[in-house]
Parts: sequence; structure tokens; C-alpha cells
Amino acid sequence: MYPGTHAVSTPDKPAVIMGGTGETLSFRDLEEGSARLANHLHAAGLRRGDVVALVADNVARVYEVYWAAQRSGLYVTAVNHHLSAPEAAYIVRDCGAKALLVSAGVAGLAAAVEDHVDVPVRLAFGGAIPGASSYTDYDEALAGVSADPPADQPRGADMLYSSGTTGRPKGIKPTLPDRQIDEPGDTYQALFGPMYGFDTETVYLSPAPLYHAAPLRFTATVQALGGTVVVMERFDPEQALALIERHRVTHSQWVPTMFVRMLKLPAEVRARYDVSSLRVAIHAAAPCPVEVKQAMIDWWGPVLHEYYAATEANGITFIDSAQWQERPGSVGRAGLGTIRICGDDGTVLGPGEIGTVYFERDARPFEYHNDPGRTEAAQHPGHESWTTTGDLGYVDADGFLFLTDRKAFMIISGGVNIYPQEVEDALALHPKVLDVAVIGVPDEEMGEAVKAVVQTPDTVSDGPELERELIDFVRGRIAHYKAPASVDFTDFLPRTPTGKLVKRELRDRYV
Repeated sequence: MYPGTHAVSTPDKPAVIMGGTGETLSFRDLEEGSARLANHLHAAGLRRGDVVALVADNVARVYEVYWAAQRSGLYVTAVNHHLSAPEAAYIVRDCGAKALLVSAGVAGLAAAVEDHVDVPVRLAFGGAIPGASSYTDYDEALAGVSADPPADQPRGADMLYSSGTTGRPKGIKPTLPDRQIDEPGDTYQALFGPMYGFDTETVYLSPAPLYHAAPLRFTATVQALGGTVVVMERFDPEQALALIERHRVTHSQWVPTMFVRMLKLPAEVRARYDVSSLRVAIHAAAPCPVEVKQAMIDWWGPVLHEYYAATEANGITFIDSAQWQERPGSVGRAGLGTIRICGDDGTVLGPGEIGTVYFERDARPFEYHNDPGRTEAAQHPGHESWTTTGDLGYVDADGFLFLTDRKAFMIISGGVNIYPQEVEDALALHPKVLDVAVIGVPDEEMGEAVKAVVQTPDTVSDGPELERELIDFVRGRIAHYKAPASVDFTDFLPRTPTGKLVKRELRDRYV
């Protein structure tokens, strides 16, 4: 299915509600708007396999652009609007965009990118882009365009870029499906619809940026299945709770840093809001500390569902609250692909042995755009259809996967492997820790030493006493050799808006 199906049966039902403004886009609006844009892009010469780049904040019109591409056989590349102009321009150029659509909400970035890209079709919505002359007003351009569905509607796809936490962003290009938009076969609908119970009664809260893979794909899946999506312009912990109560939200998706922010609200604030409508609270994108997840289950009940996946969509694992409480820390069993844990030489390892996490599929499900070297590096040395995104972990005897860290972040101190995630998890809920990252820094004797970099709340004074307190806190929870040898304090840790630590930037300060 796709939203046009529901534009016929429930045309006035909201497909999108903006959490802050209350702006609503009905299924009729979404169908007609996406059809107009699809017809406009076709008239401008875009054909199956071409790319539409989108630079926008969280606004309802994002979905018109998304579904116009999906019903035209086009790729849509949503660009992180927090990037610098050179970084954003690199993505627009690298993806080979034939059309660039921008939102007035990110006018500064849109204007700065203008002179660095060569894109024939440029549209701006939500207002003018001061200082830029090449963008045509979206509403004016589409004013006389037919809202009738195109005669041919081949299914498109997204081509998104990795967050670049370990290097330059990589374009992840799937093969276009060989079917029409209204024909069955969508993996997300078939997999996640039954898994989480998405249907026409779903009210789904999305608190994260829509340029990221999970928010974009999951909200689109909910719309395709006839549910309503409530989109937060930006995450705020108390507003999120208020929106759950106001819209009787049934489903939602989060990253662990959002859980931490909500858990650190005063108890009386948390108790103020009714969250009993929640049937499923999904979380993913980053490892969730055991104590954080247990605290959320204690608060919201056994509605938490975790999955492990990547923008590459090379494999997925699933775990619900009951399974997780039997195996705290696991991210579940495979729901797409077969998990293979392999050593550095490619040898398949047994239960409990830590190695690189690969997913085996019938064929390689993606390639990195314009980067055959990275595509090859993501493959198992002996099996082209086994691919990895660089995570380390192990499986237990029942096939449940436990992640230890990313291979690029592992610390080797005195010849012993130390996984920063374990130390970060130990510190995450300390009352004097707002945010934390753990890295390895050069050490003459040990090769690398463990360093914690901590952001404290404004009300907390840092210094040597707090450093000692935090080190002792970790030593009381995990093996002493894993504890930080030192703690630095900072006003800011580099995270993407989706909650991932950009450790590359942090390590550059020390290494």
C-alpha cells in the first residue's frame, strides 16, 4: 500500500500532525501534493533512477517530496541540515541530484549551498531563501500542475548517507524495486507492520530528524498502512510526554539519549502525563544502557521493543521487553538475514566469542555510491553476500546478539581489548553525568589508556573530586582495568541529532 490508498477511503484523516504548530496534512493533501510534484519532476525531465535531494527541517511537506519520489521511480536523498555548507554540498554533488528541494526553515544552509552545486531543478518551500536567486517558489511552480496520479508510477527508494561518525558520509544505494507504487512487496511494510502492529489505528510519535533513515522510513511505513504520524519539530523531553497524552499516541520510536533526558525530568513532571495509550515504544540507533532500559520498562511497562539495524538495511534483529529481561543487554535475534560472527581472518566464531557482526543475505543488499572500495570492505572476505557495518558483538547459544562496540572505537590497553560502550553504560545514569563518551588516548606504557569525557548538568561543579567519584563509581560496577584512568569535563559532546556520538571528532582532540 501507499498513502494514495487511504486518500480514497479516508481522505480527511491526518497523515501528518506537526507536534509544535498543530499543522495537519490529510491523506488527500498528501496524495494530491505528491502527485503534483511527481508530475512536475517528470515534466522537468527526471526519469527512473534519478535523484532528488532534500534539505529541510522537520516540516510536513517533507512527505510530499518523499512520496513524489517514491511514486516516480526516483531516489530521494534527505540531507542532514546540521551539516556545514561544504558537507551538504558534497552530498548533493555526490548523489548526482537532478532536483534540489529546500525548506525556508534551513534558508541559511540552502543559500550557502547554492553556488556549490549544479542541479537543474531547484525548488524552495515554506518561504523565500534570502540571498539565493536560483530557487523557484514551490507553490508557484506547482500551481498549474495536475494532481492526477501519473500513468506510470514505478516504485522509488531512498538513497541516504551514513552519519559520518567514523569518517566521511557514505551514500547507501539500494537496487530500485521492479514494481509499481501500488503493488505489494515493500520490505518495511511486510516486516515492521506485523511486528509492531502498524495499521489504520496507529498514532505514531516521531521525535527525531526526518533526514535520518529510521524516522523517515518508519513514518512513511505508518502512512502507507493508513496510520497518523505526529512529528516533533525537535525533541524536548517534556513536550514528548505531552504529545503522547494529547494525541493518545500508540506507537513511538526513540534513541537512548532521549530516554535518559526523560528519566532525568523531575518525578513530579514525569507523573504529570498519561502515557498509558502507548502499546509499542521502539528504540534503536545506539546502544541502550541496561539500567536506562530497565528504568523505562519500570515507568512505561513492557512496551519497549528494540531492533538493531543500519541505514544499509543489510540485516535486522528484534527483541521485546520480556525477551530482553531474560537476557539484559541483548539486541535480539535475526529477523532479516542470518547473523555471522567472524574473526579478523573471516573465520566464523562460536557462541560467546566476540567478533565482527555480519549478516548473511541471498545477495548483497546495497552498495556505497561512488565508492567500490568501501563496498568491498563491508563484505566478508569469502562471501560477497555477507556484509557488516563495523560493529562488534557475540551471539549466545540461542542466537541472541549482544553488541560490544564498533570495531573502530575498541581500546587496546596493555594488550587487552576494552569496549568503550561498557564504560559509557556504567556512567550513563550517574546523577552528575549529563552525557559521556569514552575513548582511548595514547599512553607510553599501556599503548592506550581509557579516558572518559563527561558533560555535567549546569548545577554540578566538576573538578578532581568529581573525577575520583566517577572513576570509583565505574570500578564498583565493572572490572577495575576497564575503568577510566582519567576523566575530562566538557560543555559539549559531539553527537548527531539522532543521538550517535561522533567519536571521530572527539578523538581528534586527543590523538
